[in-house]
Amino acid sequence: MNNKHNDPSKVASDKTESGGWQQYLNRRMLILVFLGFSSGLPLFILINLVQAWLSKSGLDVKAIGLFTLVMFPYPWKFIWSPLMDRFSFGSLGRRRGWMMLTQVALFFAIGSLGWLDPVTQLPVIAALATLVAFLSASQDIVIDAFGREILDDNEQGLGAAVKVNAYKVAGLVPGALSLILADLISWQWVFWITAAFMLPGLMCTLLVKEPQVYGDPPKTIEDAVILPFREFVTRDGWANAVWILSFIFLYRLGDSMAATLATKFFIDLGFQLTQIGAIAKVTLFWGSIAGGIVGGIWMIRLGINRALWIFGVVQALSILGFALLAHTGPNMLLLGLTLAFEAFGVGLGTSAFVAFIARTTDPRYTATQFALFTSLAAVPRTFTTSLIGYIVAQTGWFQFFLLCFLLAIPGLLLLFKVAPWNEKKALPALVGDRI
Repeated sequence: MNNKHNDPSKVASDKTESGGWQQYLNRRMLILVFLGFSSGLPLFILINLVQAWLSKSGLDVKAIGLFTLVMFPYPWKFIWSPLMDRFSFGSLGRRRGWMMLTQVALFFAIGSLGWLDPVTQLPVIAALATLVAFLSASQDIVIDAFGREILDDNEQGLGAAVKVNAYKVAGLVPGALSLILADLISWQWVFWITAAFMLPGLMCTLLVKEPQVYGDPPKTIEDAVILPFREFVTRDGWANAVWILSFIFLYRLGDSMAATLATKFFIDLGFQLTQIGAIAKVTLFWGSIAGGIVGGIWMIRLGINRALWIFGVVQALSILGFALLAHTGPNMLLLGLTLAFEAFGVGLGTSAFVAFIARTTDPRYTATQFALFTSLAAVPRTFTTSLIGYIVAQTGWFQFFLLCFLLAIPGLLLLFKVAPWNEKKALPALVGDRI
């Protein structure tokens, strides 16, 4: 077993003396492409496809805004994450067994949605959508842990960029392809075809090897629950823990609010589903790819701290594209530019954000700590955004997007405390056999 990662100075040396970003393009990054896509698909189905489905069925903006509460499992996934650190499911191993279970269940749950009627069976749809959110959050727990454990320490930044942008590209399926199909075939077939995009991730899960991480998993449920939280709080004290948690909550608040009802916003402006799908198919893809390439390369050169500053500013500015579109009215060119800039900016910001979370986790408690941090990041999207319909009804779309931009600023200001510009901090040591 290789112990070079125990020396933080060696990690920093490896990073500064690297021959370039090309050396990081390996099989592990390809695995993260498939798993990142599988992780993002269910969320975008709930945000984009279900939202369009309900909108076309006649639900108003307030009802659709409240419907986002079905995603409440995302901020609470840390509650059951210790079980996924403590237990193995099936013969595939601690990580792959749970991934297989959630991916198979998601395929059937997503496909089943299309057989329901939004007019007469809305409570049943809400229950099934909540199940999709629960399974998706559970898949996220184990994929995040798996990704953290298969990467060397100096690969975490680029690995985060690869996974996040694959996650983002997954939005092309329910946000573009499925919307186009909805104008051509029945919703039943749309949901089953969309669900089939879970299968590549399942095949990846079955083909890869289980990562071996230095140290043993928690021996008891009590250890699995208590030790990850105790380690985080005692690492640098309560005050630092509070600063980090506040930053995680606020860094993506503005963007999360701006993007949650984006499909409803485009429909209200007068765009057709086919137009939204066709524009999104091109702009989201290339915007996400550009964000992934630029974010990954720059993060190697800049380091995680400086990337959080620069990428965070671009992420916040991308919100203003929605405000401009709300001010000018329906314009196909501006719609494309807005979606492209949003995909690029958020791809950058989220890549640095996930790399920061990976750096903050202790390798002994990867699933639980990663779930805690990403759960907190999901709180604005789940609870705050449930009120968006009411906010938009009072302010209109233009003032709403300006408010989202202002809400992006506090997270940037917290960088002075949690990620100072000139501070270079090595990633925690993670030792094990890589894939």
